[in-house]
Amino acid sequence: MNWEKNVRRVVPYTPGEQPGRQDIIKLNTNENPYPPAPGVLEAVRQIRPEEYRLYPDPDAVSLRQSLASYHGVKTEQVFVGVGSDDVLAMSFLTYFQSGKPILFPDITYSFYDVWAQLYRIPYRTKPLQADFTINPADYFCENGGVIFPNPNAPTGVLESLDTVEAIVKANQDVVVIVDEAYIDFGGVSALPLLKQYENLMIVRTFSKSRSMAGMRIGYALAGEKLLSYLHDAKFSFNSYTMNLPSLRAGVAAIADEAYFQQHIRKVIDTRERTKEELRRLGFSFADSKSNFIFAAHAHVPAEKLFAALKESGIYVRYFRKPGIDNYLRISIGTDEEMRALLAFLKDYIK
Repeated sequence: MNWEKNVRRVVPYTPGEQPGRQDIIKLNTNENPYPPAPGVLEAVRQIRPEEYRLYPDPDAVSLRQSLASYHGVKTEQVFVGVGSDDVLAMSFLTYFQSGKPILFPDITYSFYDVWAQLYRIPYRTKPLQADFTINPADYFCENGGVIFPNPNAPTGVLESLDTVEAIVKANQDVVVIVDEAYIDFGGVSALPLLKQYENLMIVRTFSKSRSMAGMRIGYALAGEKLLSYLHDAKFSFNSYTMNLPSLRAGVAAIADEAYFQQHIRKVIDTRERTKEELRRLGFSFADSKSNFIFAAHAHVPAEKLFAALKESGIYVRYFRKPGIDNYLRISIGTDEEMRALLAFLKDYIK
């Protein structure tokens, strides 16, 4: 058993449960309840059989060009990867190498501390305020880098652009990563700040707002110099990270802006109606600007609700962690799914 002494051991990230059943209402992993744009499926169908035997474009030029045009930046300012988790993991490996602790909130995306441990990066967490917002002054100190989601996960709270800029401006000697996985559901992006701050990187995903979690497409937006180091790290690890169907599907998704905006609006409208109903049932929550609601009930413990919902075939997310162990994260589904959720809660709570 001596070989085990040389094994790197980490506590892995725990993803939301994927039940593998069709007879449930799945509101636990923040997937979009609607299908991707019709052009996405057509783009994949049009791939010729002989194309599959060839390696995909290692530079992912077509997708990067489409994203650059969409966001009004240069192609050299776009990096793509296999979901935003791939982009973020590569970013930890590339940018957080000073030996100083990186900073992120104590209640946030639970992959951050996993990557820090995996890559042996020291880190410190900063407590959120009582309303789940960031105190920017907590990040005005020496560090090895900063990362935070906006809107935050799992709280759904959106920080103002002023708060984001204050953190970026105070940390120009390190890289600041703003994880905008949920920004399309009602937030103001930090994208305009790229023109002023060469230490800023924004990370996005197709998994949430573009209904393509199954295709695994993520990307980063930043200055050319900053991203050049990320490209070097990628080509030192795996040149062909993006598969051909994902490249084609990604381009097609960006092309259908009308479909995108229509379905974002549907999710937002359902979210706002669900908030009203949850308040009537005695739930409290911060004003989510994501595609989920992070809610606690005044009298019924979250763990008890979670178990009862699961027993009835309704899956939501429960985090058994200090500070948030009385909250449920409820993804926004279709109107029909949310009505079923609310009907169960109304009956159960009574």
